Amino acid sequence: MEIPILFEDGEALVIDKPGGLPLDRPRAGGGCLEDYLPSLALGFQRLPMPVHRLDRDTSGCLLLARNPKALKRFSAAFEAREVTKRYLGVVAGALPAAEGAIDLALSKISSAEAGWRMIPARKGKPAITHWRILAERDGLSLIEFRPETGRTHQIRIHAAAGLGTPLLGDPVYGAGLVAGGPRTMLHAAGLSIARGDKPPISAVAPMPADFAALGFADEAPDPDPDE
Repeated sequence: MEIPILFEDGEALVIDKPGGLPLDRPRAGGGCLEDYLPSLALGFQRLPMPVHRLDRDTSGCLLLARNPKALKRFSAAFEAREVTKRYLGVVAGALPAAEGAIDLALSKISSAEAGWRMIPARKGKPAITHWRILAERDGLSLIEFRPETGRTHQIRIHAAAGLGTPLLGDPVYGAGLVAGGPRTMLHAAGLSIARGDKPPISAVAPMPADFAALGFADEAPDPDPDE
């Protein structure tokens, strides 16, 4: 499998991570992003390093740093919320409005039976996600999510608890696999990060084939509709 490169310069790569590819080696074994890092070095001695995380099922823009100094600087930008991220997700059922903002603090819980998950919690970590409907097809809606914060599973739990309808195919916060959706239908469509005097890192990941198969082929991932 060849992983598309959406952005490249001397200190950064943005790749289009395929849905289903985990960043870390699964306990049960199998492939992961680590297997592809040598080919993504592109002649550099150091292997590129992921700056942030995407869930196994989530496809799209993943930023890799090409040296330790860049990794430290980009990580600080994520921590300071200086990165613009845009996601696309598919949900089923009626929504409360055409757009809005979800402000639900999140906390992690764990049990031997169900494993771990995130839940809304008054004393949890603040989490805010802006959303709007982009298109509707056959009882499904394509939603744009723009998270202000970067909590684990933020968009997934905000869709389920904030919108009242989970992402299609979500096995943790929804009903799991469905016809036409072999994974949690979430796509990191755009990412941008300012770099002072240097040109910003900016990347857009094209619409995945499984989104297009649901009828959402024409909604191009615009990095910023306000530009």
